[in-house]
Amino acid sequence: MCVGCVAVGAWLKYALPQHSTTNVSSGRCMIFDSTDSYISTDELSMAVDAAVKLERPLLVKGEPGTGKTLLAEEVAKTLGVPLIQWHIKSQTKASQGLYEYDAVSRLRDSQLGDDRVQDIRNYIKRGKLWEAFASEEKVVLLIDEIDKADIEFPNDLLQELDRMEFYVYETQETISAITRPVVVITSNNEKELPDAFLRRCFFHYINFPDRETMQQIVEVHFPEIKHDLVKEAMDIFFDVRKVPGLKKKPSTSELIDWLKLLMADDIPDEILTNRDPSKAIPPLYGALVKNEQDVHLLERLAFMNRRDSRG
Repeated sequence: MCVGCVAVGAWLKYALPQHSTTNVSSGRCMIFDSTDSYISTDELSMAVDAAVKLERPLLVKGEPGTGKTLLAEEVAKTLGVPLIQWHIKSQTKASQGLYEYDAVSRLRDSQLGDDRVQDIRNYIKRGKLWEAFASEEKVVLLIDEIDKADIEFPNDLLQELDRMEFYVYETQETISAITRPVVVITSNNEKELPDAFLRRCFFHYINFPDRETMQQIVEVHFPEIKHDLVKEAMDIFFDVRKVPGLKKKPSTSELIDWLKLLMADDIPDEILTNRDPSKAIPPLYGALVKNEQDVHLLERLAFMNRRDSRG
């Protein structure tokens, strides 16, 4: 048996014994693999395994719409454990993931003579990290789109994610993880993350799916879809992605939305098959193209193609 399988098996024995899977193509014993609703490459499955074995956060980068957030949901589903989600916004502070102390409410209650002011814990709201640390069963903790926050945000979580504990100054107690969570962190690469933070993570970049993988993803979502429709739709989809100068390339999720519309409107296959190649704008393009600059670019290309065809 391979060393990797032994290591994973040892972890599963004490943590999640009922959830190991075997990848047929590689013969490896893995914690996570493709599911009925999610297609995982061997590299991505190995990254999940490695992060769990190393007990380090899994940092996942990739184009928007490549399934980074859905990965955490599927890992939790596969392992049969709860998922705790912390969606990061531009104004989110790292301390909010630990806890928030509501001093204003305590002052107001003290003025009103409320007995609750005697216990400061009544005014401390647990954050997502505290919630994960306090869980007696293993959980998957998703820190979604960490690159949206201030540049100091990742550094402010270094020790907490490394040591799996933090200090609450108001109650003078240390909160330590009862059971170490599986941490999945996603980033759209909007800004660079600090080196010190990267050193504490296991990194994986989700490449944009090739045509074969995309075919599998489509079949997961639409098992009854007509093959001719998929072929013609993917020809158009990948052609649009190849257009130079496109501000936002259509993503996997947008292809799924577009196919859903084509199916809902019962678009005949021949509309895609016999589409005039000089017309760069595909039918129902609003599901694929998301800004006016790209629409104008495709329209200019269509005009140039028509002009060249007349010449």
